[in-house]
Amino acid sequence: MKKLFILAPWALIVAAPAMAQVMPAADYVKTAGASDLYERQSAQIVLQTTTNPAIRSFAQMMLTDHGKSTLMIKAAALKARVRPAAAMLTPTQAEMIAQLRAETGTARDAAYVAQQKAAHGQALAVQQAYAMDGKAMPLKTAAAKIVPVVQHHIMMLKTM
Repeated sequence: MKKLFILAPWALIVAAPAMAQVMPAADYVKTAGASDLYERQSAQIVLQTTTNPAIRSFAQMMLTDHGKSTLMIKAAALKARVRPAAAMLTPTQAEMIAQLRAETGTARDAAYVAQQKAAHGQALAVQQAYAMDGKAMPLKTAAAKIVPVVQHHIMMLKTM
């Protein structure tokens, strides 16, 4: 039996109070790096099999946009004198990647879209919080530039 792992909306609500506190710069860089890595890896997986042009286009955009945000955050981290560690998936992200690999065909497409909706909601909360209350100005500026990109991704996902 295949499991569909989707972050429930309540999981984001439970996480909201923790995100309301200002994240230290190093934690923000680590969190954003993991998010970008997950986005790129999941896009690569779905691109291997999808025949849906909307999902294909979205996944290709994820590779481009999350590659750009990774570079932006790394540059901002250097300016802020925060050493960016090598990006690593969280255990939840690793499980989501494993689920995508286990699925095939339209089931993989559906899992990808569901995961993207949850992941982008979480990413938006992190970026908005750091853009508003972050302490490292270069990272705060980068987060503010990333917010509208994530919002655009969420709007696109609503049509899928």
